[in-house]
Amino acid sequence: MQHQVVHIIDFGSQYTQLIARRVRELNVYCEIHPYNKLPELNAQVKGIILSGGPSSVLDSEAPLIDLDTLRRKVAVLGICYGAQLMVQKGGGRVQPSSTREYGRARLKMVQSNHVLFNNVTDNCQVWMSHSDTIGELPPGFEVIAHTDAVRVAAYAVTGEPTYGLQFHPEVMHTKHGKDILANFLYKVCACSGDWSAGSFVDETVAELRKQLGDDHVVLGLSGGVDSGVAAMLLHRAIGKRLHCIFIDNGLLRKNETRQVESAYGGLGLNVTHVDATSRFYKELSGVAEPERKRKIIGKVFIDVFDEKAHEISDEVGGPGVRWLGQGTIYPDVIESVSVKGPSATIKSHHNVGGLPDKMKLKVVEPLRNLFKDEVRRVGRAMEMNDALLSRHPFPGPGLGVRILGDITPEKVRMLQEADAIYIDELHAHGLYHQIWQAGTVFLPVRSVGVMGDERTYENVVCLRAVTSVDGMTADWFQFPHEFLASVSSAIINKVKGINRVVYDISSKPPSTIEWE
Repeated sequence: MQHQVVHIIDFGSQYTQLIARRVRELNVYCEIHPYNKLPELNAQVKGIILSGGPSSVLDSEAPLIDLDTLRRKVAVLGICYGAQLMVQKGGGRVQPSSTREYGRARLKMVQSNHVLFNNVTDNCQVWMSHSDTIGELPPGFEVIAHTDAVRVAAYAVTGEPTYGLQFHPEVMHTKHGKDILANFLYKVCACSGDWSAGSFVDETVAELRKQLGDDHVVLGLSGGVDSGVAAMLLHRAIGKRLHCIFIDNGLLRKNETRQVESAYGGLGLNVTHVDATSRFYKELSGVAEPERKRKIIGKVFIDVFDEKAHEISDEVGGPGVRWLGQGTIYPDVIESVSVKGPSATIKSHHNVGGLPDKMKLKVVEPLRNLFKDEVRRVGRAMEMNDALLSRHPFPGPGLGVRILGDITPEKVRMLQEADAIYIDELHAHGLYHQIWQAGTVFLPVRSVGVMGDERTYENVVCLRAVTSVDGMTADWFQFPHEFLASVSSAIINKVKGINRVVYDISSKPPSTIEWE
């Protein structure tokens, strides 16, 4: 089935993925395209959304598109930079604002009965983030809303389904933002809302059967949400011809191997367990630099996976294994075609990107069009255990990047024990599902303590917990002091070798969620 689609043209905004998430939440399929690679229009395209962006339309190198290829052919909604671009290109005037408007503002409607404002309350809160302002509208453009500081907060174009918003409807701080987007999608674009997790499962399984035929597929099962849901989709399509490889690198959470084998084996998946702990520890011995650790872990993973995959390929006979399954999700795809090319490397990401070339396999990625929250909804549509789907993200290199400095089996033991206590306490206090990601970090320092009237000189761990939507930005979680005291006491009393616990109160940015 071909779904109706809304294309989002990305001008480099930090909120572009959030626009897409909001559209998908409204059961409309959408795709993000960089401004310099415009999609073709066809009968399935119901609308275009022009994103915001960090540039000014007044800059000599501002990102531009040919609006004549879009306007009057399909409904268009410009947000922030996108709205200003249509004004500038239409013959109006955009100018630097005398005062930069950033944050909350009150939307005053000039036309309260306008189609975009159905179910939207006058004087409602919106979120502004811009340094330029619209000084004069082109002919045929009319103001439909303003704020105390901004004369043109929203506009419509007479005789065509084209609209501009100076504020950001996609962020949660805009109270009726979802209503405004729904009005554009359903009342202007006439979308039917044919995108859902259930329909995705049925259509994807059918497509996988057609794509894979009688071939065999190998997939690296990590125990995380993405690889697990990808595995279940492939399993529904080809059954036992999917071969999942679970590699224990000795850097997993406490009892993770047993939990993964039990959970996915119980779902009928064909899972091969490889204990490569000693191999990883040998290669990591004495290595403290974060990037070196990540690269070593990635390389050893690829080597171990390759060896086991070849064994499986020999066992199945015939042409052997021909496909590599991956849990790639939509943010990974978007970042690979980002507006400004590859981002500066803050830290390398652990994946199996080297495997297709090394193994000469074709790649199948059943989740490549989904966001993380959609992956979870697809898993629930397949009736997967919610305990698997609601797990916090866990770094690919595992505890290797939560142990600052060199890695030893004893440090891994202490960190596994401390982290297990922390996560168990989060569940016990009903806090786990309020948090996007939580974990424990082993610090490269020792501290003096007193236990049983004796001096100790032992290790320090740091607790980390953040709230987030997609991990791109994050705020530290404000625990009750009683909870922190309880967890600290439990870790110090139960984990031999740790005598001090601290809590990280840094947000992202400027910090990252993981320490390495």
